[in-house]
Amino acid sequence: MSQVSDILKFNEKFVENKEYEAYLTSRFPNKKLLIITCMDTRLVELLPKAMNFRNGDVKIIKNAGAVISQPFGSVMRSVMVALYELSADEVIVVGHHGCGMAALNAEHMIQSIKERGISDEVLSTLENAGIKLNKWLKGFDSIEEGVIQTVELIKHHPLLPPGVPVHGMIMDPATGALELVSDGYTSI
Repeated sequence: MSQVSDILKFNEKFVENKEYEAYLTSRFPNKKLLIITCMDTRLVELLPKAMNFRNGDVKIIKNAGAVISQPFGSVMRSVMVALYELSADEVIVVGHHGCGMAALNAEHMIQSIKERGISDEVLSTLENAGIKLNKWLKGFDSIEEGVIQTVELIKHHPLLPPGVPVHGMIMDPATGALELVSDGYTSI
């Protein structure tokens, strides 16, 4: 049986047994918080538990390294939607120790891209169109650097509402321990 078949079979029983009722909430975050964090599998359940969040408490945006690299890209658009349309009034960027983005090697990834069937012609076309894959696929040197850069990008965004605190934290993915690396209350 395929992964999708397994998911659909489980989902049918989930809906039939009304297990969804335990998760009913509104689209507005109860704690008025937006969390930007990494897509690392170790954080899926650990992060909400370690931060005392339940379903409906916060908006969570997950992407590689908890990094916002484009000030007018889709991640930053999601930040704006959370702040302007969904009642969030505080932002926390949460990176984690042992993040794969800290070790991301663009050249290695480009080699993997080629091995998975993307032609040199496609890569050349992207390069000629101004897409610098070596820059786009670059990680960061330290997790703290990655968190601080994202916090600073948000804090200095021209569309950030005045008075919105933007914090930065680093989590230990083994224990859930949090370290505050940027206190958004001090810069308001």
